[in-house]
Amino acid sequence: MTELRGALIGCGFFAVNQMHGWRDAGGASIVAICDRDPARLKIVGDQFGIERRYTDADAMLQAESLDFLDIATTVQTHRPLVELAASHKLPVICQKPFAPTLADAKAMVAACADAGVPLMVHENFRWQSPIQAVKRIIESGEIGTPFFGRISFRSGYDVFSGQPYLATGKRFIVEDLGIHILDIARFLLGDVETLTARTQRVNRNIAGEDVATMLLEHVPGVTSVVDCSYATKLPVEPFPETLVEIDGDEGTIRLSQGYRLQVQGRAGATTRDVSPPLLPWASRPWHNIQESVAAIQKHWVECLTAGKEPATSGADNLRTFALVEAAYTGAASGQPVRIDDLLK
Repeated sequence: MTELRGALIGCGFFAVNQMHGWRDAGGASIVAICDRDPARLKIVGDQFGIERRYTDADAMLQAESLDFLDIATTVQTHRPLVELAASHKLPVICQKPFAPTLADAKAMVAACADAGVPLMVHENFRWQSPIQAVKRIIESGEIGTPFFGRISFRSGYDVFSGQPYLATGKRFIVEDLGIHILDIARFLLGDVETLTARTQRVNRNIAGEDVATMLLEHVPGVTSVVDCSYATKLPVEPFPETLVEIDGDEGTIRLSQGYRLQVQGRAGATTRDVSPPLLPWASRPWHNIQESVAAIQKHWVECLTAGKEPATSGADNLRTFALVEAAYTGAASGQPVRIDDLLK
């Protein structure tokens, strides 16, 4: 198989993980990089031996022969860059949050559909090995039919030191973190019909909300609670673990702190460690997320090679993005929000 040639736009905080992930994915390599900041270009280019460096995305796409584009920039730039890729008939991966607004996200999906090119959102949390383990148990039927879930991410970790811009936006935890946890809820329990949300700002030194609690009514008749906090002080910091509870009519699943997976089901009770592997380039406690980056990028290579739609395609991610919009709308109004109303 001929190795796919890709280019990366954006050499900031998270891009180094993606560059390592491409090396692990197999079947693809990044041959060019682009960033408006020459200093960041040099750091990433020198670290990964990428000689072809650009400060202008259009110039790069004009000059390079590519099989895909990986966009790892801030959210305000996503739509013009995705539409630029579509104009070059180039398959594209885009970081989350997918777009500034749902209207922008719909336009990006339409642009790639009209151009006939694949579009995948880099929604990696569902690719974490502990979450994948929970999904496999649900699909096995070990706990019967699920009727309730709780997907929780509660932490006091200082995310602002590495990403100071997170403290300045009027939208924070739902847009930056909650989008991942909401996507896990969809992944495990199915699409959502209505969402009710409450948000809080506990840390008065930031502009946006740092606590969110959301009640989801799923299409299959399942109820779940998604709760996120960066204001929770615990004896042992769980960052960046997502904790999961699933109740079925024949058993339960509990993914608890320390990657401890307990199942009470048809075959009895089991407990096992589902800690993610520590990849050679990864570091604790980030290794859970770093592993998922390599996994989703491997999935992209497999899909692009086989001509299959990615699990987190742009079209699929509209339903996750709509949950974020519903959370902000519902928190402001105090009323439940129907997801299909947002997707019309």
